[in-house]
This record gives sequence, C-alpha cells and structure tokens, in this order.
Amino acid sequence: MTDLTHEDRGGFGPDHLPYAVFSRDGGPRRVGVRLGDTVLDLHEATGRPEMAAPSLNAFMALGPEVWRQTREQAASLAATTEGIPLADVELHQPFEVADYVDFYASEHHATNLGRMFRPDSEPLLPNWKHLPVAYHGRAGTVVPSGTPVVRPRGQRRPAPGAGEAPVFGPSQRLDIEAELGFVVGTPSSLGDPVPAAGLADHVFGVVGVNDWSARDIQAWEYVPLGPFLGKSFATSVSHWVTPLAALEAAWCDLPGQDPEPLDYLDPGHTRGLDVDVEVVLNGEVVSRPRYRTTYWSPGQMLAHLTVNGASLRTGDLYASGTISGPGGDEVGSLIELWRGERFLDDGDEVVLRYSAPGTGGGRITLGEVSGRVLPAR
Repeated sequence: MTDLTHEDRGGFGPDHLPYAVFSRDGGPRRVGVRLGDTVLDLHEATGRPEMAAPSLNAFMALGPEVWRQTREQAASLAATTEGIPLADVELHQPFEVADYVDFYASEHHATNLGRMFRPDSEPLLPNWKHLPVAYHGRAGTVVPSGTPVVRPRGQRRPAPGAGEAPVFGPSQRLDIEAELGFVVGTPSSLGDPVPAAGLADHVFGVVGVNDWSARDIQAWEYVPLGPFLGKSFATSVSHWVTPLAALEAAWCDLPGQDPEPLDYLDPGHTRGLDVDVEVVLNGEVVSRPRYRTTYWSPGQMLAHLTVNGASLRTGDLYASGTISGPGGDEVGSLIELWRGERFLDDGDEVVLRYSAPGTGGGRITLGEVSGRVLPAR
C-alpha cells in the first residue's frame, strides 16, 4: 500500500484507527477500524471471534490489555492490508447501550440557561459546583448518526392568558445539545465505586453525541424530578468510536474548580480533552464549542456516577452535557445561540463535527453526528 499523510487521510490516519460496526451487501456485521476512506475488517484480518459480532460489546468487555494489543495489531495490519472502500459498506450502531447517563458539566452552559430561566436568582443552583449534576436517559432511544429524528409530542405550558391547563401537541422548541460521550468497556462490581483515576481502566473510547431536546416539553415536566419526555425521544451518537489511546495528545488542564470538590471527586484528576466541535445547521457552521472549557472532568463524572455503589456495565454511555464556552459563538445549543427566539424546523439537518490533537502531531477527526428533523406523527 502507498503511505499517505495524516492530511491525505482526512484526520483518519494511523494514529487514529477508530472502531465501527459495518456490513457489506447485506451480509453479516463485522467490527472494523477506519484508515482514510477505507475500513479494515478486523475479523478477517485477525480471526478474533469478538470481531464477528453485531456490536463492539464483546470486544470492549475484554479490557485495556486486549484493547492495547488489538490497537497495535490493527496499526500493523493497516500498513500492509488493503481495506474495503468506505463507500461499499453500511455502518451500524457501534455498541449496544446498557445504560445512558447525561451530565451537565459545562459551567458556561449551566450559567447561560440559569440566567434565562431564573433571571431574578443566581444562575447556578447551590449544588452545581459541588457535584456533577446528571440525569438518567433512555438507552433504547440512542440511535446512530444519520437516523432521522421525529419531532416529539407532549404536554406544554399554556400560552399566556390561555388558562392553567397544559396543551398537547408537537414540540415547538426542538433543540440540540452538542456533547462528547464516553463508552464503558470494562464493567465494575455492584457496591464498588470507581475512582476518578480509574477512567482508563473502564472507558474504552469516546463518541460524538447530540442529545436532542424538546425545550417546551422539558420546561413543563422537569420540576421536581428532572428531564423525561423532553429528552428521551432520541439521542444520536457517531458510528465511529475513538479509543482513548488515540487521544493521548489531547489531554489538557481544565479551567479550574472553586471551591475544591470533595475527596472522592479527586481534585488531582481534573484534566479534560482538547476536542473542538462544529455545529452545522443546513450546511452552515453556526457555532464552535470547545470541550476544554468544561468544568467537570471525565474522570470526576465517572467517580460521581459510581460513588453510591452503582455498577458499570459494558456498553454504558455517559455524556458530558452541552459543551458551551465563554463566547457567543462557542455554545452547543440553539437556545443559547438564539436566546430562545428560534428553534429547529421540520426538514432541518444538524451535523456535529469533532476534531482533536493526534499523537502523530496533526489532528484527528472524530466521528460526526448527523440527524434530520421529520414532522411529528
């Protein structure tokens, strides 16, 4: 094979090698890695039975040492083995989602929404800087990139002067949330918390996430127990899972935490990832959030997720929450971008693009997340 530069491979060079599940001509699903615009069939190349599977779960459950060995083998094979053209394969949901938890880890996002929803109060609630706030989502509605999103129906607050009874119908305030998701490979035992330092022992890799949100349904239902139907109708993830090993050059210091969090949140593990995001609406870039501006780190989110003894399962997905930075063009939701004056119309297409520093000195391109809005049914 002719060697290509990282740039020629469009951010999918040999220092990246993200994983996906694919099929050809309606045949069986296989696990593969991407190199440029080709896919290397890891079952055919390695003979590992876990690679002849409809999801990454069996492989991810084998743990970090097998992940390391397989990555090294894939890098060696990529230099000598002809891949399948990407145009000739169909991509599928990369892993079976066990549980889905969505955090609220960006101080800028939480502050922006707090000012909008509680203009006469402090924007951050008293607990926000003491723990990573989160909600449990619905694993069964996590869908792969490209899956259309049907506008949800639900209860909404009545219009001003229309009485006290809620109205029912299609959401009028359909929004997005640009996020980064963390995919658990190695499970943990019930009752045993995972420390923040244990991230690499359990998390296999990252995916792009769009946590679609019906703001009007959410606003009516969320007191006192939090998001439910305003979130559970669809969450989109990328086809490609970038292994943590490909992000070794992307780790960076986060802005800082004040007050210092409790010991189990390990103030020594507050490093995040230098991941840039582009929010593209109908072909136009409307915002560029940066994950490095977030408040709570991936390790701290994992520690909080398990501190009560909750166990991890292979295929668990936890997401960062909306990624928003300090600038008006660095927000990860349309409600922040347009101050609640405009939301998604039927037919709109949203694409989230991600990139990060690669270990080879250039940038790698993480899997994008796309979805088009369909009318309510």
